[in-house]
Amino acid sequence: MPQPDLSVVFPVYNEEENVPILLGEIAAALDGRRWSYEIVAVDDGSVDGSLQVLRDSRTKYPNLRIITFEKNAGQTAALDAAWRAARGTFVVSLDADLQNDPADIPPMMKMLEESGADMVIGVRVNRHDTWSRKMQSKIGNGVRNWITGDHITDTGCSLKLVRREAVARVKLFTGMHRFLPTLVRMQGYKVMEMPVNHRPRQFGISKYGAMNRAFRGLADCFAVRWMGKRMLKYRIREEI
Repeated sequence: MPQPDLSVVFPVYNEEENVPILLGEIAAALDGRRWSYEIVAVDDGSVDGSLQVLRDSRTKYPNLRIITFEKNAGQTAALDAAWRAARGTFVVSLDADLQNDPADIPPMMKMLEESGADMVIGVRVNRHDTWSRKMQSKIGNGVRNWITGDHITDTGCSLKLVRREAVARVKLFTGMHRFLPTLVRMQGYKVMEMPVNHRPRQFGISKYGAMNRAFRGLADCFAVRWMGKRMLKYRIREEI
């Protein structure tokens, strides 16, 4: 099978109602475009019918690849496995809960190609979240940027498009997927932002609570700050 231009990757944890809709939306957004693509879904130890739904979907979507975990390992692990398995020149990640819109992928590809950037990350507009969740996100983004010295508008948006070579150089630890733009930028790559659609969740429930994100996220901020100060930075001028 030839190498695709784009890999669309997403983690799945108890999303059996959402998966068929998401796959249909990805196909609607990318079929007939000039980019060839594959889909990589990582089942993160689902205990509902998500895995069987993915397996059954292979008939309709032969470009769908499925990775299954022995047990639930978390969102960072699922995304890391998807990014490592991706074969495309570019990789775009999104959530399986349908709150990200696959229709945003082509405009993101266009921005990346025309700007010469290495990564384009989504900034959710008209967010369909509760007031408290939006405030938590705003405060969290401000704290992360203050500690890490970065300026990412929306670290919680899962819709991220990146050159595979850039993400391949990043070593992730639990919770670090939220800092991927910062980690990519630390490697010397160019990161841009783009407004993207945000939709209300139709089925299932959110898998991540405010408290575990707050305490773990704060520790991760200092870890990223430490990494930024200790990262090797050099350019070879000549080799004889």
